[in-house]
Amino acid sequence: MSDESLRKAYKYKLKPTPEQVRQFEQTLWRCRTLYNTALEQRKVAYERCGVTLSAYQQQAELPDLKTALPEYAAIHSQVLQDVLARLDNAFQAFFRRVRAGEKPGYPRFQGGNRYHSFTYQQFGHGVRLENGSLVLSKIGRVALRWSRPLEGTPKTVTISQEADGWYAVISCAAVPAQPLPATGRETGIDIGLKVFLITANGELVENPRHYRKAEKELVKAQRRVSRRKKGSKRRRKAVGCLQRAHQRVQRQRADFHHKTALALLLLYDTIYLEDLRVANLARNRHLAKSISDASWVAFRSILEAKAAWAGRRVVAVPPAFTSQDCSGCGERVPTSLSVRTHVCTNCGLVMDRDENAAKNIQRAGQALRGLAA
Repeated sequence: MSDESLRKAYKYKLKPTPEQVRQFEQTLWRCRTLYNTALEQRKVAYERCGVTLSAYQQQAELPDLKTALPEYAAIHSQVLQDVLARLDNAFQAFFRRVRAGEKPGYPRFQGGNRYHSFTYQQFGHGVRLENGSLVLSKIGRVALRWSRPLEGTPKTVTISQEADGWYAVISCAAVPAQPLPATGRETGIDIGLKVFLITANGELVENPRHYRKAEKELVKAQRRVSRRKKGSKRRRKAVGCLQRAHQRVQRQRADFHHKTALALLLLYDTIYLEDLRVANLARNRHLAKSISDASWVAFRSILEAKAAWAGRRVVAVPPAFTSQDCSGCGERVPTSLSVRTHVCTNCGLVMDRDENAAKNIQRAGQALRGLAA
């Protein structure tokens, strides 16, 4: 067991009563209203007076808000403070993109289908665990389905609504890492669409294409929603079916990512991969859906998180020319994306294009680590 500790989130299914579900929904609605009102306040203050309000200034107005609108007194103060902190984070990200010369993306008003969670910022203040249940201030004792043990020190608790119910995400600090035994092996991986990934040793992981396989079912569910009258109970029921269908695809993809990442980390101490700008690649209208279905960014995040947990190393390398350079002699052989076999005109090496890229990625990562050393 290592002395290193990490921050980790644990997700549990809640089993609220009908009255608690109603309270959750009211809390979400009021938090969303506060978010939109605070956004409007910032927008007007800047347009009329050239003043940029801070999260601290807006949080200082919360006691007056509770006096004017007593229904907000039924929500714990830290939940309301977190709403304004979220808005401030959105503005900080907006200003960062402006400074970087990127497309800014001004913070948007949140509709009912976009705001799904509220957070207690400090465990022990408004939220605690007691006899296997989660006790929430102003709401009461909520039962949990303990799918796995909780480790570390709880810090924050987020209550979120998903297609199949309500969940609690408990973020814990000082969770001890569990390093895997060293293998002395390392590899490069090239991710793609024909296969999900290939290693420098030529090992393949097929692309499951979860969204593509479920597309007919999703289209039928979407058409069912379109046929229903807006505002009717039948439409709400159809929307629920559509949401669960999308959730099923999302969970299949996440399960595949977790299992693939774990399988790689069991075999290799160090994994090299390309530092891709997936958002730019997804602009290709012919490949955008398949790229989103593969969800390379989510896989990389899962791989890096599991690597930190297991005491492994994941190294990102620049992606330039990894598919065109020959892994045998280094000669650059320009080819179009449709050409799937690498044929070197200099040394005669014939190899799968993606395997050649994986070997180049591994070599580039090793050189990068050598320079860093």
